[in-house]
Amino acid sequence: MITKEQLAKLIDYTLLKPDTTEDSIKGLCQEAKEFKFYSVCVNPTYTSLASSILRETEVKICSVIGFPFGASAPEVKALETEITISNGASEIDMVINIGALKSQDYELVKKDISEVVRRARASQKDIVVKVIIETGLLSKYEKERACKLVKESGANFVKTSTGFNTTGATVSDVKLLKKCVGPSIKVKASGGIRSFRDAIKLIKAGADRIGTSSGVLIMEQYSNKYKNRVIK
Repeated sequence: MITKEQLAKLIDYTLLKPDTTEDSIKGLCQEAKEFKFYSVCVNPTYTSLASSILRETEVKICSVIGFPFGASAPEVKALETEITISNGASEIDMVINIGALKSQDYELVKKDISEVVRRARASQKDIVVKVIIETGLLSKYEKERACKLVKESGANFVKTSTGFNTTGATVSDVKLLKKCVGPSIKVKASGGIRSFRDAIKLIKAGADRIGTSSGVLIMEQYSNKYKNRVIK
């Protein structure tokens, strides 16, 4: 069962469009405070701004690394991670090197993830690392292999999608990722989640976190349909 408050705490309220302005980030943060979302997820350039706005709240700052294509060198992603954490991020959503995975260069993919995890741990700030594998571009075997590499690299979450490529989060993918990583790693569903119905289906499938730019709409739909009832 999930209450409205519990639902809000599963949402990373996201704004990652390339034309995002400072005013848009200020609005995002204000809505995150109002609805008490778990975090806001912003591009690295806005991490400091979001952190300054939300400093006195419980809303966390999530930022993305190697976004949206994952094609940066591991050393670049590690440096970006360090800078982003110093600017106030407490959660990191990194994109794997998708081409390396599809080329079966698993050593590079593991290094890619491990460098980010290592830099996050070095900060000694209890940083959460989520690894975006872009499920819409992968075969079932590639998804399973990616999950294995995420586990071996010591990350906290495997995440479905950036939302910038083909298919976003699906129930079948969330179930598969949950099965692959087991209880030790969590699953974040993101990409194309635009309604309360979408969110609930993915949570029931095993998603521990929902990444969406439609957080306010989801909460309003909950209120309009269920008011103070508990959803089973």
